[in-house]
Amino acid sequence: MQRTCRARLFGGDLGWFVFWGYQLFIVMAATGYLLGITESREYAEPEWYVDIWLTIVWVAYLILFLGTILKRKEPHIYVANWFYLSFIVTIAMLHVVNNLSMPASFLGSKSYSAFSGVQDALTQWWYGHNAVGFFLTAGFLGMMYYFVPKQANRPVYSYRLSIVHFWAIIFLYIWAGPHHLHYTALPDWAQTLGMVFSIMLWMPSWGGMINGLMTLSGAWDKLRTDPIIRMMVMAIAFYGMSTFEGPMMSIKTVNSLSHYTDWTIGHVHSGALGWVGMISFGALYYMVPKLWNRERLYSLRLVTWHFWLATLGIVVYASVMWVSGIMQGLMWREYDEQGFLVYSFAETVAAMHPYYIMRAIGGAMYLSGALIMAWNIAMTILGYRREEDPMPGSVPALQLAR
Repeated sequence: MQRTCRARLFGGDLGWFVFWGYQLFIVMAATGYLLGITESREYAEPEWYVDIWLTIVWVAYLILFLGTILKRKEPHIYVANWFYLSFIVTIAMLHVVNNLSMPASFLGSKSYSAFSGVQDALTQWWYGHNAVGFFLTAGFLGMMYYFVPKQANRPVYSYRLSIVHFWAIIFLYIWAGPHHLHYTALPDWAQTLGMVFSIMLWMPSWGGMINGLMTLSGAWDKLRTDPIIRMMVMAIAFYGMSTFEGPMMSIKTVNSLSHYTDWTIGHVHSGALGWVGMISFGALYYMVPKLWNRERLYSLRLVTWHFWLATLGIVVYASVMWVSGIMQGLMWREYDEQGFLVYSFAETVAAMHPYYIMRAIGGAMYLSGALIMAWNIAMTILGYRREEDPMPGSVPALQLAR
């Protein structure tokens, strides 16, 4: 924000309050889970007193953000800040409505939700889907729109497309939650509404993907020499794939096979690890040398190792979950000539065993890449620099003729 607004953060020490207040929230929520103090709903949200504290911290975060926007010296609001603002405001709205509850007593942790039955289910999936949409999509699109141009040293391909992307995605996303409740007690018109808006999300999502990729116009050669750019491009590719797969899975006929299966698990992880994880890794690799005033990272070769381990890890992880999920769905719907299920639930679990082994291997590869990143960043912060041979495929620096 300080870079894009050309202004110091608003509120003095308010930033420190947001930082430490959020850490306290995490501790309160985590200890509540361990002690069994939750609202006992699908997402096992923390109890009412934790919700109130998070609301206070989040409002402080919003004040910090808006205050900086208002005092900016840059006339335009950079597109990344539009995405961040939508993420902050919408998450606040989702949190407050989804966690409306009445404490049983002010000295106890027990509370009663304001919703029940199918209304509770709809509220939770309105919250759950849009928490993904505005936290893990809008928030990280803000990162993409800042860090990809910075690392590539190129302007955003189309500012106009980024604005269309923003307004289309924030309007359409908020209506898509009911697609998680196909074939339930939710009214059919509401299920169909969620499906239609989900399919419409294809267009703005892919517009954003194209905008991110085309930002490298004139700088595609950096893919051979810059592993950080490579990681960011892979993140954008996973964003495009996940935002194609999600609307496809919302179609009722597809959903009848995919829902409650490991296909959904594969989809979520391709988005969380492929898109969110990879763009976060790229952003960290960009920021750390600048924050600690280092010429470059400790080792670019280790970034390449991280890139391939993370990419292959999530490809293996997601692919075997897709295969496992489709197999699972087909086994569940297999009937004999008398109308009885052919496979018991235990048989479907046993059939997934080899896929779960592959899933563990993919996850271990992804985790090992993250550990390499942690080592690389720690050594960068400590001021070490590894002398390396030119990376395979890189273009050697030109030497003056003597």
